[in-house]
Amino acid sequence: MATAMVPSSRTNAETLKKTNKLKLGLASYSLRKFSQVQTFEMTKRVGLDYICLKSMHLAMDASIEELKKSASNAKKVGVELYGAGVIYMKSKEQVDQAFEYAKNAGMSVIVGVPAHDLLNYTNNKIKEYNIKVAIHNHGPGDDQYPSPESVFEKIKDLDPRFGLCMDIGHTQRIGVDPIAAGKEYFSRLFDIHLKDVNSATADGKTIEIGRGVIDIPGFLEMLLNKGYSGIASIEYEKDADDPLPGLSESVGYVKGCIKVLTQ
Repeated sequence: MATAMVPSSRTNAETLKKTNKLKLGLASYSLRKFSQVQTFEMTKRVGLDYICLKSMHLAMDASIEELKKSASNAKKVGVELYGAGVIYMKSKEQVDQAFEYAKNAGMSVIVGVPAHDLLNYTNNKIKEYNIKVAIHNHGPGDDQYPSPESVFEKIKDLDPRFGLCMDIGHTQRIGVDPIAAGKEYFSRLFDIHLKDVNSATADGKTIEIGRGVIDIPGFLEMLLNKGYSGIASIEYEKDADDPLPGLSESVGYVKGCIKVLTQ
């Protein structure tokens, strides 16, 4: 089970209070069976203010008008459309498309998976568009970016806006401590897929946050202490047909942790 929701004795309470600026969002794959409008409404309903859209909620070939309208619709509900992903980029054309897509929707980050031979091309696009790219690690079985380290080693000498979207579930499944990885690669940590898994093995599955094996309080404490300024987007992959109960529980647990850590 996860570690008890108690700040460690090493925590400087005043520091945590000053850095209590964690922004919580949703990775929209959590609501993959629902429409874009429903997804925005459900995101706000569970108490999240930011969203990163997957292509089933906003098609990659959407028109400029559709992209702008989607951002406007999110804003009307009280949710900020800050990013998109995971976007796979296997050709220069797909890289170009991703940046135009993000620009026209007013997004600040692309959560993506550019092919290794397209990293320099993507790096040039980052400079051109001034949009961050956060490469997502997918854990065991991923032959491109299985771990946070595998991402960092590829982008550490590239533009500082080229970074990492750490999926802490996949990180735990590959046998890497998300807290240690977060500290090690913090300088390039731009986005987070926040989740829990039922075992620290390749077969581990997503479970309600707080019920699994990841030290969620410890991870959040690390983010607070380090002054993380990106979005921590909850990705609840369980119960695709009826995700709201488990998603709500997960959001409540995370917010409860933050409250205890910062009071």
